[in-house]
Amino acid sequence: MYIGVLTVPLGGESLADALSYLDDIGVQGVEIGVGGFPGDDHLDRRAYLGDESKQAQLHDLLDEHDMQVSALATHNNPLHPDEETAEEADTELREAIELAAQLGVNTVTCFSGLPAGGPNDEVPNWITAPWPTEHADAHEYQWDVAIEYWSDLAEFADDHGVDMAIEMHPNMLVYEPTGMLKLREATNDRIGANFDPSHLYWQGIEVTDAIRFLGTEDAIHHFHAKDTKVYEPESRIKGVLDTTDYADEPNRSWLFRSIGYGHGESHWKDVVSTLRMVGYEGALSIEHEDSLTSSKEGLEKAVDVLGRAVFDTEPGEAYWAE
Repeated sequence: MYIGVLTVPLGGESLADALSYLDDIGVQGVEIGVGGFPGDDHLDRRAYLGDESKQAQLHDLLDEHDMQVSALATHNNPLHPDEETAEEADTELREAIELAAQLGVNTVTCFSGLPAGGPNDEVPNWITAPWPTEHADAHEYQWDVAIEYWSDLAEFADDHGVDMAIEMHPNMLVYEPTGMLKLREATNDRIGANFDPSHLYWQGIEVTDAIRFLGTEDAIHHFHAKDTKVYEPESRIKGVLDTTDYADEPNRSWLFRSIGYGHGESHWKDVVSTLRMVGYEGALSIEHEDSLTSSKEGLEKAVDVLGRAVFDTEPGEAYWAE
C-alpha cells in the first residue's frame, strides 16, 4: 500500500510542479483527472491518446519523481437521460480506458451514473425508498438501464485490460456496497469499487465492515483516502440527507474533512489494516475536499496521518503459531 493523491486540488499548477511538491511531502502515486467533474488540467486525454512521444515524456516526468499513476479519473453520468450528456460521459470513459491501457495504468475511476426514473423523464432520479410503488418500479427500470450499459463497457474494459473503479456516491445508482456488488455480479470482474469511505460515513455505514464485504469478493480496485465528520447538533434535527450548501459549514449535518479530522488516527490505522486483511495493496489516494482548510495544508496533514498508518514491509511469517 502506498500514499497517493488525486491531483485536482493542484490544478492551478503544472503537472511537473504538482509532482515536485507531492514528491517533497512523501507521496508516491497520483490519480490524474482526464475528464468529467475532475477535469483534465494535468492530462488532456485526447492530446495523449495514441501519441507515443507525449506518453514517453509523461513517463519520464513520473520517473523523475519516482511516482506512479494509480488511476485515471473521469467522473460523470453515462446513464443520463439527456443523450448528449450521456454520450459525452461515455466517450470520456472509453477514451480514458484506451489511454490507461496505452500508459500501462490498470485502473480508471468513475461513477456508476444515474438514469431518469423512466424512459420519458428528463432528469436523473435518485430513488431512496420503495414506496409509493412507482418508485420501486422506477428503481427496477434504472437497474435495467445500468446493467445493459455497464455490461457493454465492462467488456470494453476487459478487452483493454483495465479495471473500472466505481465510487459509491449518493445521487448515483451505485451508492453503497450491496449495489456495488450487484453491478459487479451482473457484468464482470473488471467492475469494482473505488472505495471512498467519505460517502459511507454519513450514510451510517461501518467502513471496515464494508471493506470486508467487498474485499472478500476482490471487488476493491482503488481507494480514496477521504474523511467525513457528522455534526450531531444538526443531524439530530434534520438527519443526514442535507441539501444545505457546502459553503454553509455551520448549518450542515456533515462535512468532508481532511484525514484525521473526521475520524482519529486509530480509526485510519484500522482501515489500513482491514484493507491489508482483504488483500488490497494499492494506492490510498487522498481526495481533498475539506472547506475548513487549504488544499495543501489538508493534503500535508493527510499524508502525515497516513504515513503512520501505512505498513512499509510485507507481513512476516506467523512464527508464534507454529
